[in-house]
Amino acid sequence: MEKTDVTGLTQLGQNVSTPQSPEEAVLERVPASHPGADYCVRFTAPEFTSICPMTGQPDFAHIVIDYIPTDWLVESKSLKLFLGSFRNHGAFHETCSVEIAKRLVDLLNPKWLRIGAYWYPRGGIPIDVFWQTGTPPEGAWIPDQGVAPYRGRG
Repeated sequence: MEKTDVTGLTQLGQNVSTPQSPEEAVLERVPASHPGADYCVRFTAPEFTSICPMTGQPDFAHIVIDYIPTDWLVESKSLKLFLGSFRNHGAFHETCSVEIAKRLVDLLNPKWLRIGAYWYPRGGIPIDVFWQTGTPPEGAWIPDQGVAPYRGRG
């Protein structure tokens, strides 16, 4: 089995504090071990938090990121720190969701990427945000994100 090249990583195996903002966060990548194979990588952040820019109150989401890599994979600790950096970041749901996806696209240049951000309702209105880079490759197995729509008491 081929060993993954981790020589350029600065956070894995290190004591690293959560960045204070997404702009300060460092996303890192490692070479994909199966370039040319269309396989789906999924990250799930069930307890994502950001701050409402108007009220200063916390907003919460369940975020699912799926992507088909080309040459790179996101290093998971750096992704965890990046997502954690939104905890004190004031931005609307749509901005946070698409910003996360675009940072990953810039870093990885994946064959395909989608984000499903399932925000918990505030004032009774859930705001879910979905974005993808285009049509997934034909024949790639991409499971449903498995997050039920918000139903309230219904």
